[in-house]
Amino acid sequence: MMKRTDRKKLRVKRRLRVRSKVRGTSERPRLSVFRSERHIYAQLIDDTVGDTIVSSSTVESVIKSKISKTWGQEAAKEVGKLLAERALERGLKRVVFDRGGFKFHGRVKALADGAREAGLEF
Repeated sequence: MMKRTDRKKLRVKRRLRVRSKVRGTSERPRLSVFRSERHIYAQLIDDTVGDTIVSSSTVESVIKSKISKTWGQEAAKEVGKLLAERALERGLKRVVFDRGGFKFHGRVKALADGAREAGLEF
């Protein structure tokens, strides 16, 4: 059985490999995803200056009021929709997706689907 630290090391290795290929700009920021056991976080980052433009997570009361639990795919989809709404308000439509070393399924995929439904292109 694989230990938690081993899984984390492998995820960090994947994250670094993905990050070496994915860069965010002011016209096309990087949509970065992080998931913990209970929450999921997403943010749009301009890597040229190192600024977070927009962020969203299940910790916010806006999301918590819409859902019953913060750790499911339903919650991840709501985070994606909220992030896309905030990005569109700022005039950002195109992004680069950074899965953060996580496999593209489950909650990460649900977040991406929610962002696409709300109007983001990647």
